[in-house]
Amino acid sequence: MTTRRCKGTRVGGGRCAAPPLREADFCFWHHPEHEAEAEQARKLGGQRRRREKITEGAYDLDGLASIPALRRILEVALLDTLGLENSVARNRAIMSGDLAASKLLEVGEQEERLLAIEAALGPRLLKGRG
Repeated sequence: MTTRRCKGTRVGGGRCAAPPLREADFCFWHHPEHEAEAEQARKLGGQRRRREKITEGAYDLDGLASIPALRRILEVALLDTLGLENSVARNRAIMSGDLAASKLLEVGEQEERLLAIEAALGPRLLKGRG
């Protein structure tokens, strides 16, 4: 069984590797009937990326790859939530944020303790393996 491929070409001149739409020779991005929709999707994608960069800078966010980065995102969310009018939903969101913060603190403390143990036992751990 052969895999069907779009008959469109990429910007660099290579053939598009996307699967074509059902009963068509072109994928969504290259199909002549979807040209306006594809252009709108590209435009929205670019706007989203710009908006993400602006938001990252405004809130001093640096992804989700570390405990401090996760803490910063949680901090921003909780501060925004605290500024809302008092309601049951707001209080639930604050309690949920508090639980998440508690978990982050617990994980951060465990990480620090593990690093200290590994630093203290480091030479002994290496001897036991060899």
